[in-house]
Amino acid sequence: MQQMRAASRQAAADARDRLYRYLDGTPESEAEQLGEELFAVVDLLLAEPVLRRHLADPATAAAGKNRLLRTVLGRAIGEPTLDLLSGLVGARWSGTRDLVDSVEMLGQLALLAVAQKQGAIEEVEDELFRVGRLLDREPRLRLLLADPTAPVQRRVELLRSVLSGKVHPVTERQLVRAVQAPQGRGLDRAAEELAELAAASRERSVAKVSTPTGLSDDQQRRLTEALSRFYGRPIGLQVELRPELIGGLVVRVGDEVIDGSLAARILAARQRLPH
Repeated sequence: MQQMRAASRQAAADARDRLYRYLDGTPESEAEQLGEELFAVVDLLLAEPVLRRHLADPATAAAGKNRLLRTVLGRAIGEPTLDLLSGLVGARWSGTRDLVDSVEMLGQLALLAVAQKQGAIEEVEDELFRVGRLLDREPRLRLLLADPTAPVQRRVELLRSVLSGKVHPVTERQLVRAVQAPQGRGLDRAAEELAELAAASRERSVAKVSTPTGLSDDQQRRLTEALSRFYGRPIGLQVELRPELIGGLVVRVGDEVIDGSLAARILAARQRLPH
């Protein structure tokens, strides 16, 4: 999701809170329906710029935007989706694209809630992260999945041939959606953002750990505990092997980087040598 200004950030946060309240105790089937309906609304808003502009217009009263919303969508989607969208269009947005991005985010969170209810959210988060790394290593696959000259269905079939039977259905649906409606993002970036969203949906932060060798279960447990104490909130790990680091770890949490790699220490020592 693009960087939002203050008004849009608050509107998106309020909508996310409303979504979580609705999802509490909601059956998997209803959460899945909500997600799919929200995705359909995103597609409509992207295809209809006039409608998008009217629904996000800060100069139009919330009541008028809600009447328009129900006139256009009232028979196409369920009441829970309409209620959620009603809160969205009644908020103040810094730009029309922020509204669309927020509806997309809510759809993604609704589907992640399905995995949460199934006890599979950690599995989905890990799969999304690993798909992102796979695409980093396979530039040809990444380019084929993003090829604007190829029909969308062909790109979706290619993705499914790679993922089929290897990932949770929620993982596959989220990634298929990212191919169908990329919105200027490559699938590698979309997978990374979805992994972070999955972590955030569990009120966690993600520590991206680069290491030259694998970490044992005990090492991962101790690192998780140390980072959680340091940041004062639960932290999940995503571990990536990078042999060029030689030794030590590089840990990234959000915009913060803790570089404890041997390569970094050697470079620092060289810089301190007299010229």
